Amino acid sequence: MPDAATAESPILQLRGLRKKFGDLEVLKGVTIDVRQGEVIAIVGVSGSGKSTLLRCVNLLELPTDGDIVFDGKRVPYESAGHVFSSASRDISRLRAEIGMVFQQFNLWPHKSVIENVIEAPITVRKIPRAKAIADAERLLDSIGLLEKRDEYPARLSGGQQQRVAIVRALAMKPKLMLFDEATSALDPELVGEVLALMAKLAEEGMTMMVVTHEIHFARQVSDRTIFIDAGLIEEEGPSREVLNNPRSERTRQFLDRVLHDRGVE
Repeated sequence: MPDAATAESPILQLRGLRKKFGDLEVLKGVTIDVRQGEVIAIVGVSGSGKSTLLRCVNLLELPTDGDIVFDGKRVPYESAGHVFSSASRDISRLRAEIGMVFQQFNLWPHKSVIENVIEAPITVRKIPRAKAIADAERLLDSIGLLEKRDEYPARLSGGQQQRVAIVRALAMKPKLMLFDEATSALDPELVGEVLALMAKLAEEGMTMMVVTHEIHFARQVSDRTIFIDAGLIEEEGPSREVLNNPRSERTRQFLDRVLHDRGVE
């Protein structure tokens, strides 16, 4: 939860962010401030632009237009479809500060758990191998998976793989974590262990943007909820207000459908 000292200086500012794929405009001018220590839930129907928004934040997708300001510095990028020039070093630094967890676990199948976790700190952060291993073991121990350090991803459950993927991102000591439907590829009985880890990160003050359909999680854990519809922000505000008493009829229709489909009150 952000305090008064950090509320005035967002760690991330998006201004008029747009993204087109050919003639299809997926993001139509999105403006968001994210304060340090804040957890933002992003909800909306499939195809509304939620995942594209996250991918634009760390430039996995190049925005067509708009500004990204991270930690007080404007992020340089060339317009979509063009090759990075001198900005590439800045983009690499940005990605080192922003962790991202995807729907699929994206662990390297030929590397053990511990090797997955230490790879980026050693190659990107230039952390000595011994320290990287010690840090990785501490993180794995914190989520109860230290005994799996030498296993390969194929021998882990989906929930275990996703928790390792989260730890792999945390090993870079990011200032912001992005979660793109981190539980959508999991069997229902495994969702809880991943959400519990995400809730723990929130309690510890990690700044997070979370694309999710887990409305109960968003209501209980996030500070703010943003409802995106057809590439625009339809509604945003404190999570309990947006998710319990939405002002927009479009938001209300979405929530009614999601909660009905999941059997949630």
